[in-house]
Amino acid sequence: MTMTDPIADFLTRVRNAAQAGKDRCDVPASKLKLELAKIFQEEGFIRTFKVLEEGPQATIRLYLRYTSEGEPVIKGLDRVSRPGRRVYNGVDDLKQVRGGIGIAVVSTSRGLMTDARAREQRLGGEVMCRVW
Repeated sequence: MTMTDPIADFLTRVRNAAQAGKDRCDVPASKLKLELAKIFQEEGFIRTFKVLEEGPQATIRLYLRYTSEGEPVIKGLDRVSRPGRRVYNGVDDLKQVRGGIGIAVVSTSRGLMTDARAREQRLGGEVMCRVW
């Protein structure tokens, strides 16, 4: 059976692992999920990730990050644009997430990037998700 929204599945696995206090989270690999993992690492939401080439499909193993008090760094993770309702924003409509505390991941003509970088480069696109 094929999955209709693999990005929502990726975000849900990360959200559930963080709330459960897990050290790591495994998700089926794809190019888009790999780019999301890179952005999460660059922005400090996860410690690191690696691609495991075991079995018929590769897996991305994300190592989650926690504060010194043991709280997950990822407080919230929302899917914005879904297969049933795509959300596209121009550069002037890209708002800060939680007053700049979080990020929005935007799919632009130049690839996936954070909302801040998209505003910097004057690009709009599909708003994939928000993380804070």
